[in-house]
Amino acid sequence: MQRAYADMEEDGIKLSLTIVDTPGFGDNINNEGNFQDILAYIERQYDDILAEESRIKRNPKFQDNRVHALLYFIAPTGHSLREIDIEFMKRLGVRANIIPVIAKSDSMGPAELASFKKRVMEDIAYYKIPIYNFPYDDEEDDDETIEENNELRALLPFSIVGSEDEVVLNGRRLRCRQYPWGLVEVDNARHCDFSKLRYMLLSSHLQDLKEITHDFLYEQYRTEKLSNEAEDEEEEVEDETTVDDGAQ
Repeated sequence: MQRAYADMEEDGIKLSLTIVDTPGFGDNINNEGNFQDILAYIERQYDDILAEESRIKRNPKFQDNRVHALLYFIAPTGHSLREIDIEFMKRLGVRANIIPVIAKSDSMGPAELASFKKRVMEDIAYYKIPIYNFPYDDEEDDDETIEENNELRALLPFSIVGSEDEVVLNGRRLRCRQYPWGLVEVDNARHCDFSKLRYMLLSSHLQDLKEITHDFLYEQYRTEKLSNEAEDEEEEVEDETTVDDGAQ
C-alpha cells in the first residue's frame, strides 16, 4: 500500500488529506492476502484510537488516521459485479464507508453505462453489501438534505473518468480525455460523476462520513475488540482454576 498526502482548500476550508492507494489489488489468483492487508490497515487505525482513548493523559498532537471513505473501483465490464468485488466489499463494508465507483466509465456508451450501474446496484442489494448510500432521516433531516441525498444515491455507483491532460477550450483550461470523435471532460457533470463525487467527499458529506466512521464503524469495532479481550481473559482464568484444582 502506498500513502500520499495533500493539503488543499475546498469552499474556503483547509483540508489535509491522506490517500492510501493499493496498486496490484486483484492481480493475483488468490487475493486473500490483499483482503487481509487492507483490512489490517483499517483496523490498525482503530487500534491507535482505542489505545489513545485508554490513556490517562491524552496526547494533544495525536492524529486521527482512520479511513473515513473507501473508494472501490469497479472494472467497466458492462456485465455485473465480479466475485472479488462482492467478497471485498462485504468484508470491508463493516469497517469503512465504501463508495463504489466505475473506473474508465468513458469506455461504455450512455445506455450501456446506465444498464451496468443498475446491475451493480442490484448485486449490492442482493448480496447485502454494506456501502455508504447517503443515509437520511425523514423526520429529522430537512427537505433539501433529503433531496440531495436521493440525487446522489441515484448516481451510485459513481461513473468516473480520469485524466491529467489539459486543453484550452473557449479560453478555459479543461482536464479531459481526447478521442477522434471529441472530448470527455473530467469535471463536466454531463460527461461523468467526478465533480459530484469530489463535492460530496470534500464538502457536502465530509462530516457525515467522519461521524459514521466514529459513531458506528469504530464503535462496532471497539465493542467487538473489548468483548473478545474480555472473553480471552475469562478463558485464561478458567484455565488457571482448572490447573489449580488438578494440583490439589
